[in-house]
Amino acid sequence: PLCVRAVAAKTMTPNDEARLIAAARKGDSRAYAALVDAHQQAVRGFLRRFAGQWADADDLAQEAFVTAWRKLARFEGRSSFRSWVSGIGFRIARDAKRGHGRSQTRDSDWLSEQDNVEAGAPLEDRIAVTRAMAELPDEQRAVVALCLGEGFSHSEAAEILKLPLGTVKSHVTRGRERLLRALETNDGR
Repeated sequence: PLCVRAVAAKTMTPNDEARLIAAARKGDSRAYAALVDAHQQAVRGFLRRFAGQWADADDLAQEAFVTAWRKLARFEGRSSFRSWVSGIGFRIARDAKRGHGRSQTRDSDWLSEQDNVEAGAPLEDRIAVTRAMAELPDEQRAVVALCLGEGFSHSEAAEILKLPLGTVKSHVTRGRERLLRALETNDGR
């Protein structure tokens, strides 16, 4: 039998994931907890970049996993579980953003709490990138956060966001260009 706690995101095979999903569908909360443990970092990372504030993103990620638990019977397995939950999280975050009319200042707040991966960049550059991210249209920001920020493939981002693959590729290219321009402008200070 599959050891539920021993499965981590980097070592989880599609067969491991399928077995955990099957067990979770039968009500095994430990199996679902293993799925959450394996994928929560990627989902939270994406939502942190998309939503802007860590506290909001963590709440959105939690809501996405709760929703996924309730709708697990609807998971068809056409994508990875991680992609499916990220898509749920994206829709929840987008709806929350529309409903609450959040301001772009939250992106600046997010910058001050960046994780160690980005901590080596000068503060001015991080602020410039955060502001540039805040100015991107929602879909483009989501694609940039997924592909450039969290390492999702273009096809995974397309599945998560329900966008054509070509649109995802265009969003990555244009988003990267805008972020680079923001850094170049910042260097000319």
